[in-house]
Amino acid sequence: MPQNIIVNKDEEIRLKKELEKRNDFEALRIKRYLNMPDLSRTEDSPIHEIVQRIIAHPYFNGLDIIQTPEIVPANISFDLFDFPADHPARSKSDTYYIDDKNILRTHTTVMWYYYLRENDIKNRVANNQPVGCFSFGKVYRKDEIDRRHMNVFHQIDGWYLSPKPLKTITQKDLEDALGNIASAVFGPNVKYRLNNDTFPYTDPSLEMEVEIGGRWVEVVGCGVVKGSVLEKLGVDSKNYTGWAFGFGLERLAISSMDLPDIRLLWSEDPRVTKQLKLGKKFVEVSKYPPITRDISFVVDSDFIPNDYFDLIREIGGNLVEQVELLDKYENKEKFGPGKISYTYRIVYRSPERTLKSEEVDPLQENLYKQTGKVYNAQIR
Repeated sequence: MPQNIIVNKDEEIRLKKELEKRNDFEALRIKRYLNMPDLSRTEDSPIHEIVQRIIAHPYFNGLDIIQTPEIVPANISFDLFDFPADHPARSKSDTYYIDDKNILRTHTTVMWYYYLRENDIKNRVANNQPVGCFSFGKVYRKDEIDRRHMNVFHQIDGWYLSPKPLKTITQKDLEDALGNIASAVFGPNVKYRLNNDTFPYTDPSLEMEVEIGGRWVEVVGCGVVKGSVLEKLGVDSKNYTGWAFGFGLERLAISSMDLPDIRLLWSEDPRVTKQLKLGKKFVEVSKYPPITRDISFVVDSDFIPNDYFDLIREIGGNLVEQVELLDKYENKEKFGPGKISYTYRIVYRSPERTLKSEEVDPLQENLYKQTGKVYNAQIR
């Protein structure tokens, strides 16, 4: 019988207690991200519905479900999964570091490590039995700001390992798994195609596109688990092979409902929430007018835009629709050596109501103030 496994989270609890003692800007925003609801476990959310469709599909019958920490060691997240030393995901410009060793998880694939540490799973592997599970929930990556991206989003991962005497996993198994994911989410008549791809921890690897509204949308990646990764996880790659898949759930939800704005998935407005049904085209409540404001400043050349986007998110919250870089240039004579000038355009727009200038202006004033304070910036 499949199990629901919740990993021991004592270390995560300890790290959260340490985080609670901090009041620096980085800690405040990380605490806010951790406190955001997990839509994959929120029953009325289409994110939850996608998860339920996949785990209920007969093809995946028997896979366990594991819930892992959201704060994980960086070496487990990257080293165990063959991420190269220079991979962008390791950078503090892409990943939220709690301290020098621990991060907000960037992918739910990290569940492989935790799953294979469970005593019952160790016993199954020792007895040459197949094992496999799903993991889903929030993940965190620094990102740009627009209507298609958020730095807090949701993923689902699944994998299956089989002893070779029982079955050797091949590309055909990848194709079967992807086809069944497509039918689970989009129905039996879905049109999909598979393309070769590359991932750090699988080889060969495939990505799947589905046809939605006359266009092809990339939705999921899948691959045969690398022997080198299995060995690092304590599994004999001479005896076991496996397939694995993982993907972001927002992309499927947005494609399924033709959502114009990712923020709508978090809405509590009844006019919005009653429409958030998979396969039902979303009809905008109203196209509320935007309010745009620009900010120009000079900063040191080590300025990291993704960090600045987080500052904008923290100040503007759900009212920030998009941030666009209008200008970036160096001028030693004008600004001095090691300095760069940036100009950003911030689009404020609520997906639920009309904003007023007197509501946006204090946010923009605070952004001027915090930009100068946090980045030692010269506002122009």
